[in-house]
Amino acid sequence: MAERRRVLLVEDDETIARAVRDRLAAEGFEVRVAGDGETALAEYGRAEPDLVILDRLLPGLDGLEVCRRMQAARPVPVLMLTALGEETDVLVGLGVGADDYLTKPFSMRELVARIHALLRRVERAGQLAAEDTVIRVGEVEIDTAARRVFVRGTEAQLTRTEFDLLRRLAERPGQVFERDRLLSDVWGFSEAAATRTVDSHVRALRRKLGSDVVRTVHGVGYALVRR
Repeated sequence: MAERRRVLLVEDDETIARAVRDRLAAEGFEVRVAGDGETALAEYGRAEPDLVILDRLLPGLDGLEVCRRMQAARPVPVLMLTALGEETDVLVGLGVGADDYLTKPFSMRELVARIHALLRRVERAGQLAAEDTVIRVGEVEIDTAARRVFVRGTEAQLTRTEFDLLRRLAERPGQVFERDRLLSDVWGFSEAAATRTVDSHVRALRRKLGSDVVRTVHGVGYALVRR
């Protein structure tokens, strides 16, 4: 029998926490719940979860600081929940190590789909790590085995999702990828309402690699610029 995947849910709203915990337990996950940042960090060290669902706004330490400390201690996939719709808040969350995000209110079906997609990407990354491949596109160098990215010789710190998105674009430099295709190829699901997720991650890539690295083709999608 396969070992149950461990999920740490960090959410101070008891109604939301109970609903998410019950749904994930029904999906076969082992779920632990923390209602504040300090408790979350202590539970993180004890449980060593496979994935963290982390609310952006928490009493005491906020979600951003909790995410930063978790990733510094032991990198883990983080799905951030936010009631904040501002793009800058999303980018800050991605910048401290969150792999993906959902804006409240969200459907349980989409939450479960995001979790499974994140875990599949972790497994796939482990398989691809055996490959010894370096991709160079212009001034960007991607070490796929070590999952490291360099721009003009300086390393850029990318999240797991940002790396996977960049790698997919770099497999065919210059080719325009539609948002729906990127959702399917990188995130592992395709939801028309979730295409904004792609946009947010592209903006995060541009902040870290340079504004001219990824080209927008309006009404279609994105392409990695070939120089």
